[in-house]
Amino acid sequence: MADVMQRVLEAYQGAVTLVPGGVKIRDQAQLRSPATDRIAWQAVFGSGEEREAARWLLWELGQVVGARPASINDLYLARGRGECGGFTVPAINVRMLAYDTARAVFRAARAGKAGAIILEIARSEIAYTEQRPAEYVSVMIAAALREGYALPLFIQGDHCQVNHKKYQADPEGEVGEVKKLIAEEVGAGFYNIDVDTSTLVDLSKTSLAEQQRLNYERAAEITGFIRQHEPQGVTVSVGAEIGEVGMKNSTVEELHAFMQGYNRTLAALGNQVGISKISVQTGTSHGGVVLPDGTIADVKLDLQALAALSRVAREEYGLAGAVQHGASTLPSNAFGNFPRIETAEIHLATNFQNIVFDHPLLPGDLRERMRSWLDENAASERKSGDTNEQFYYKARKKAIGPFKRDLWSLPEDIRGAIAADLEKTFSFLFEQLNVNGTQDQVNRFIHAPIQHHAALKPVLVAAADDPDAGE
Repeated sequence: MADVMQRVLEAYQGAVTLVPGGVKIRDQAQLRSPATDRIAWQAVFGSGEEREAARWLLWELGQVVGARPASINDLYLARGRGECGGFTVPAINVRMLAYDTARAVFRAARAGKAGAIILEIARSEIAYTEQRPAEYVSVMIAAALREGYALPLFIQGDHCQVNHKKYQADPEGEVGEVKKLIAEEVGAGFYNIDVDTSTLVDLSKTSLAEQQRLNYERAAEITGFIRQHEPQGVTVSVGAEIGEVGMKNSTVEELHAFMQGYNRTLAALGNQVGISKISVQTGTSHGGVVLPDGTIADVKLDLQALAALSRVAREEYGLAGAVQHGASTLPSNAFGNFPRIETAEIHLATNFQNIVFDHPLLPGDLRERMRSWLDENAASERKSGDTNEQFYYKARKKAIGPFKRDLWSLPEDIRGAIAADLEKTFSFLFEQLNVNGTQDQVNRFIHAPIQHHAALKPVLVAAADDPDAGE
């Protein structure tokens, strides 16, 4: 392994050397050079020991410069105490062209001095984008190093979701699979976890407490599991969810029913730290609703309900507030509403994927190969009456993993043009969500302890085949 590590280090031409327990950087400018591009490639596409050496190196470099995986928990609890606010944290699902996309995020963040930003991937996205947690963390760190971003990295496991059908067949087995994934994520550096047991809400029950009972009991159980697996010095930020995205809108009464049951159940497990935020449903759906011509239907977002849910979450339960999923396909004039009504966090994914898929510089032959792959491998997702536009829009995310190397291998000028358009979108969103300038809040409330890693070893676990987990 030592010989492999030395070969990987050669990319930095002596600017980085090994020291006991980690690395020493002699010239940080080299981290912002194409040498990091090569290390990122090795961390994703390298074979065996080379891949693990690249991942270890990126982790240790991040520890030195300050681009360390961190929990946003203390910032969120400060918001619950009323010590900060007026911004909405964007949680960005990085699905495709992950390295170039993350670099665009960090360029926009540096320009705006934005620190309260989450990079995330959902349980289902891990499967269809072929990005296991250790890979994802390595790529996010590499992108931060390349762009000179030296703030804590809030990397999140989005929708660690219990699949309803699988739960009905084998409750303990399905919850066990979610716990396996969470253990892998936390071990890799995901210090922010969204527990999604909202699929277990049973609206056929007469009382709200009974409707939410399985949801809050399993959410508390998984919270306890997370506390047992978080590293020393890190309190993982945990989120829960009271309403499944795309279903009925959430109410304050449902929030009370969940939180009272959750807090009671968690207390019975011992002295455990609870959740820092709560996801709700107020009218959106993952990826938007696609019309026959391929355009997206208008969304009726209930801002009044979202504001009320956020306020109660903060004032009565000490949380950062409510979280809005399925937001990236909203009209551009909608985003300024979120910080105005003190929404804690919004989840954004599909529009960034759309920018890549629909970019005029994406080679036509690659687009056609992806569509042909979908025709052959995703035909079961075509619903009766779907136009080609509807089918390809809804199914094309499934082609991201099989064509990951093709996308990463696009000429630099094409990837650069796509990334530039992504950067413009991120810059717009950061301004609208009022997160520019939040690096001061991050520096005030967040302490990311140095953690040295042994070589990261991926643990393969089953990821959900739930098409709705992730926006």
